Amino acid sequence: MEPWPTLAWVLLLTLIADWSKTSQSRDFTVNDIVYLHPSTTPYPGGFKCFTCEASVDNYECNRWAPDVYCPRETRYCYTRHHMDARGDSVSVTKRCVSLADCLSTGCADGNHEGHKVCTACCEGNICNLPLPRNETDAIFITTSPLSSAPRLPQLPYMLLYSLVVHSSDGGSEQSL
Repeated sequence: MEPWPTLAWVLLLTLIADWSKTSQSRDFTVNDIVYLHPSTTPYPGGFKCFTCEASVDNYECNRWAPDVYCPRETRYCYTRHHMDARGDSVSVTKRCVSLADCLSTGCADGNHEGHKVCTACCEGNICNLPLPRNETDAIFITTSPLSSAPRLPQLPYMLLYSLVVHSSDGGSEQSL
């Protein structure tokens, strides 16, 4: 028997095995994100979010999300996941938002047939990769304090408080 038919079969099976590995994956990985989203920014603090409106599932949303930076007036990535009674995706919406849109994250019962809607927000470059599916996932994650007001030093106020409390006591002991 000639080696050509055997070699052809080995090459064909290798090709099919490699093809099946690439066609089965429906989730994005960190390597996909690095490949799809380069690190240069148009302004300091610029960031990207996966963005889509009413996609059928997370894969379709992330796969076809436009590769653009969020507007300067936004700071967070928002995800809204609408699921049926079995927990399967009905629709996925992702976008760049300001703080006001992130103040009511969590899960709620949908309007009919046991559907559920979970919303989540996060701060960071393309941080909205996964979907919120329950109360544990449907949260607001920030990397910086929400208040931009400067924090006042605590020590002077504590000293003042102890002086006021001590002086109101009169510094004297009462005997019975």
